[in-house]
Amino acid sequence: MQTYQLRNEEMTIEFGKMIGKLLHPNDVVVLDGDLGVGKTTLTKGIAQALGIKRYVKSPTYTIIHEYHDGRMPLYHIDAYRLEDGNADDIGLEEYFESDGVTVIEWAQFIKEYLPEEYLKIGLDRNHDNTQRFLTIEPNGERYQQFEKFLEDQINGQ
Repeated sequence: MQTYQLRNEEMTIEFGKMIGKLLHPNDVVVLDGDLGVGKTTLTKGIAQALGIKRYVKSPTYTIIHEYHDGRMPLYHIDAYRLEDGNADDIGLEEYFESDGVTVIEWAQFIKEYLPEEYLKIGLDRNHDNTQRFLTIEPNGERYQQFEKFLEDQINGQ
C-alpha cells in the first residue's frame, strides 16, 4: 500500500487524471474517506482523464450520476444512502459489468455487492485540514499495475 501527500485541490485533480488514464471498461474504483476529504474532487480528475466535459458533482441525493460524453462512460455512485440495504433496487452489477468505469463513494455500505477486484483509494487529512493523504490499495492483479505506474509517475520516471 502506497501513500501520497496532496497539498491542494489541484494536486487531487491531477492525481485523479493519472488514475483515469489507466482505467478501462468494467473497472471499479472505491473511494474511502470522511465527508469533505476530496472524494468528489478526485472523481473530477478521473472524469477529465476520460474526456468528460460535464461538471462532476457528488451524487449524494440521486445516488448515481452517469456521464456518457467521454471516451467511455463514468458511473459515479454515492452509496451513503444505501446504508439501509436498498442497493438491490439499483442494479449495481450492471454498472460493474458495463462499458464504463464505476467510481463509488461510501462503498462500505455496499461491500457485499462489490466485485472481487477493484481499486481502493483511501483519502484522509491532517488535523488542521491543510493537507490530504491518499493511499492506493489494489484488490486484484489488474489493479496492482496501478500502484507501480503511479509510483513511477510521481517519481518522474
